[in-house]
Amino acid sequence: MNRTRSLVRRTAVVAASGVTALVLAGCGGSGDDTGSAGHGGHQATASAAPSAPASQGQHNAADVTFAKGMIPHHRQAVEMADLAPDRARSAEVKKLAAEIKKAQAPEIEKLSGWLTSWGETVPAEGAMDHSMHGGMDGRGHMDGMMSAEEMTVLENASGRAFDTAFMEMMIKHHEGAVEMAKTEQSDGAHTPARKMAVDIIASQSAEIEQMRKLLGKK
Repeated sequence: MNRTRSLVRRTAVVAASGVTALVLAGCGGSGDDTGSAGHGGHQATASAAPSAPASQGQHNAADVTFAKGMIPHHRQAVEMADLAPDRARSAEVKKLAAEIKKAQAPEIEKLSGWLTSWGETVPAEGAMDHSMHGGMDGRGHMDGMMSAEEMTVLENASGRAFDTAFMEMMIKHHEGAVEMAKTEQSDGAHTPARKMAVDIIASQSAEIEQMRKLLGKK
């Protein structure tokens, strides 16, 4: 009888040990799975994290169009302004030309930087700057860009003739820039670009009025 009880007890202990081992193994496996899921979750979160800053500097097609159009537009304005010191007669025209260059040259650098950061190509410098936009819609120089012929006329002028030609051309040029900036202001998504558009509208509208007044004196 005692032998039977002892055998039963041993069998129970062995069975209990086996169950415990199975439970522990199951817990260990569950822990590994949970750990894997946890790491996977962290990896997914980590991989998604970089997208957060992107939303702060988001841009759209209108921003790209604005930057690619305004760079050659500004380059031509600077080119026109560079003619003034040696050709203009009016001190006011010379001063205005210097202010135009001072304002627009840094904007060219900023616009170029945005395009590079967006993975876009910065427009190359060259003769096409004079007319590349004018033929875009088949309706002439809608953005105020001067043709190569008009630039030649300005380059060959001097004295009062230069002053008049410079201001008349720059008014047209500025009007085109203002329209481009208004489009960016309404359609763009990149906050810094839209702010630049607001600044362009304000500064160039003021310069248009200034040049119109100067032309009225002649």
